[in-house]
Amino acid sequence: MDTRRFSALIDGFLLSSGWNTVAAERAIDEEMIGLRIFDSPLLGVATADHPLFRALRGDGVIGPHFLLPEEWLPGARSVISFFLPFSESVRRANRADRNEPAPEWLHGRIEGQRCIDRLSAFLVEQLLQDGHSAVAPSIEDRFISCATTNTVFLDDDGVPLQLSFSSNWSERHVAYVCGLGSFGLSKGLITPKGVAGRFGSVVTTAPVPPDNVIASAVYENCTMCGACVRNCPVGAITIEKGKNHILCAEFLDLTKRKYQPRYGCGKCQTGVPCEHAIPAK
Repeated sequence: MDTRRFSALIDGFLLSSGWNTVAAERAIDEEMIGLRIFDSPLLGVATADHPLFRALRGDGVIGPHFLLPEEWLPGARSVISFFLPFSESVRRANRADRNEPAPEWLHGRIEGQRCIDRLSAFLVEQLLQDGHSAVAPSIEDRFISCATTNTVFLDDDGVPLQLSFSSNWSERHVAYVCGLGSFGLSKGLITPKGVAGRFGSVVTTAPVPPDNVIASAVYENCTMCGACVRNCPVGAITIEKGKNHILCAEFLDLTKRKYQPRYGCGKCQTGVPCEHAIPAK
């Protein structure tokens, strides 16, 4: 199996599964029925033993709580990361109001994640049918995000780690190792199809040929233009310090109370030069 087959499988799933469109029973209003959430994917593959995965365990990156591919799946040989860019309909709607998330964006954030979870399970099943072991860490029971739980991570010596907004498998960082792009001021990953979208990944024993050309600098694709700084409704991003996760999370909590069961913002991903492409230097 190679990236061409994975790409075809993802395209087929998005087209025919029904998970890539908003169903009538879940639509915020009638105008949202049938909304297409994602466009065609971007894929990258890295070997499971790539040294950068271990580097993610370092202080100041993710930390020792990050689980390596072989810790998710003994015998792992490949990590396949995919980026699903939001459709033009989702992106265009979210450009309209600087302060409030568009209904289309709210669907993209919540129904879009449901689509990715189902897609991840589908890809695992395809690999199993081909005779390979596979897991999608973000939908595994062992996946933990301390931004959404009260779980305390321990270091290798059993000492509690003081962490926030972290997890034991970061889709953005995995995508970076798999060569899908580099980070921006908003901490989103800027891919050749832009920053507006969502990531998923699969770890497998299948020997998928690696194709990851890793960015030469962490912020290689970011021009530091400041558009995301100006767009942020709560001033959570600065040129000097990047994104303040606490301010961002507090605003997301407000949207969660206002739009529950959905939430979202995405103003740093839409109406910016890196929205759907790598911006010109």
